[in-house]
Amino acid sequence: MNLDLDFETLKGFLDEKYEKFNNPNFIEDDPIQIPHLFNKKEDIEISGFITSTIAWGKRNSIIKSAKKFIDLMDNSPYEFVISHSAKDLKRFENAVHRTFNGEDLKFFIISLKNIYENYGGLENILTKTDNIFNNLSDFHKIFFSIPHLQRTKRHLANVESGSAAKRLNMFLRWMIRKDNRGVDFGIWKNISSADLYIPLDVHSGRIARLLGLLERKQNDWKAVDLLTKQLRKFDSKDPVKYDFALFGIGVNEDF
Repeated sequence: MNLDLDFETLKGFLDEKYEKFNNPNFIEDDPIQIPHLFNKKEDIEISGFITSTIAWGKRNSIIKSAKKFIDLMDNSPYEFVISHSAKDLKRFENAVHRTFNGEDLKFFIISLKNIYENYGGLENILTKTDNIFNNLSDFHKIFFSIPHLQRTKRHLANVESGSAAKRLNMFLRWMIRKDNRGVDFGIWKNISSADLYIPLDVHSGRIARLLGLLERKQNDWKAVDLLTKQLRKFDSKDPVKYDFALFGIGVNEDF
């Protein structure tokens, strides 16, 4: 089904839903509440990255698992990543969220330490240029440039293989978008909101197709690119603000 709305009607509808869902009340039921527990930049980005990595399934389950993971890091993610010993990593052996297990989390911590010590941190890699696709591609290569289990690679999207990279694009939205609404952080300044891509998932994809914003059936990088181009017509400077509208409608409204 395609509702076939004219441009102005559709823009008005999306803007209305964006206003409805982009406010601090959104935080209460969303995984973004985890990085909101912190004030230090590195704690925000590390807790946000780990939380976004496991952001599939029911949101209350994601939040519960993320809180447990951060608690195991002594509620000081950056300090733990930088200072941990091999002995410290043993505490994660029984940590699990769906198919993401303790071995995966151990590697993520080790890889993050490598990134902060040798590459200037997450921001330095993920905002190196204004080309998000290239940044995500380089990030994947760097993240797995140290010894790792093959199974762990499934937990970090590879855009080179066509992945929609929903969780990574969501993480970038959290870190880069700044609109003073209190939800997204806007602590990464090297690239603008205009360069971001929509975090495409089953909810936002379904609503986008109903509204006639997306015809492609697969939720892959090509669909992400097509949908983001459509959303840039409504707001070229901040297209992914409509993630709040599409996701909010999909999760909270009988549409």
